[in-house]
Amino acid sequence: MCFPNGITVHIKREDLIHPFVSGNKFRKLKYNLLQAKEEQQETLLTFGGAYSNHIAAVAFAGKEKGFKTIGIIRGDELRDKISENPTLQFAENCGMQFEFVSRETYRLKTEISFLENLKQKFGDFYLIPEGGTNELAIKGCEEILTEEDAEFDYIGCSIGTGGTICGIINSVLPHQKVLGFAALKGDFLIEEIRNIVKNKNWELVTDYHFGGYGKVNIELIAFINQFFAENNIPLDPIYTGKMVFGVIDLIHKNFFPEKSKILLIHTGGIQGIQGMNMKLKNKKLPIIDING
Repeated sequence: MCFPNGITVHIKREDLIHPFVSGNKFRKLKYNLLQAKEEQQETLLTFGGAYSNHIAAVAFAGKEKGFKTIGIIRGDELRDKISENPTLQFAENCGMQFEFVSRETYRLKTEISFLENLKQKFGDFYLIPEGGTNELAIKGCEEILTEEDAEFDYIGCSIGTGGTICGIINSVLPHQKVLGFAALKGDFLIEEIRNIVKNKNWELVTDYHFGGYGKVNIELIAFINQFFAENNIPLDPIYTGKMVFGVIDLIHKNFFPEKSKILLIHTGGIQGIQGMNMKLKNKKLPIIDING
C-alpha cells in the first residue's frame, strides 16, 4: 500500500500460518508445546475470557498434538452459555474441559494457592499463562521477523500481554524501530516490556485503544470493512484493526519521515469476529463484514 510522501505499508500475514492456531498464538505455543512434551505432560491448562483467541488456539493445538486441555474461563455466568459462544463452542468441540470462575476468583490466577487447588482438582498439568506469554512464547515470537524484513524502517505490532512485541523487539535490527499499539488503556506495560527486552528502539502508542480492551465503535467497524473491501485482508477489531487504523492515522499526521517503509504484523484473531458481531447485533450496530 502506497501513501503520500513516498511512504509504503506492507502487512506480514502471520494470520495465515495455520488455519486455527494463527499468528502470534502459533509462535507463542511452539516452544511451550515442545517443552510440555519434553516434560512428558499430558495436559495443558490455561486461562482466558469468553472470546479469547488464546483459548481457541490452545484447544486446537492440544487436540492436534495429543494433549488434554483445560481452560479456566473468566465469568461463571458463561457456564450455561457455551452453545451461544462461538469461541467456547469451538474449544469444547476440540475437547477442551472448562472450569468457569468468577471475575474475583480469576484475578487470583497467578497465586500459588490457586494453582495448587487446580492441581488437586485436575492432577498434574503444564501451565500456559493467560495470553500465552512466557519466556518460551517470547522465544517463538523472536522468529516472526526474518532476513527479508531488513528493508523496513518501522515494524508495527498490536499489544495485549506484551509477549509478541518483546520477541519482535529482541530480534529487530538497529536501523529499525518497533511501534507497539496497545489494545488496553494505559501505559502500564512499558516498564514490564523494558525489563524483558534487550533493545531500546521501540515505542508504545496508546492513542488507538478505542476505549479499552474489547471496545469498538462505528468508526473502527467502518474502517475494518473498508480496509477489507480495498485490500481483501481481514482485520480483527481487538488488536490488528486498531493497529492498522493507528498507523494510517499517524501517516496522515506526518508522524513518519518521507519514504518510510513500514511493516505491520498481522497477529491473527479473526476467529473472534463472530463473537464480536453477536455483541454488535445486540446493540443494533453495524457488523464486521469480511465475507467479501
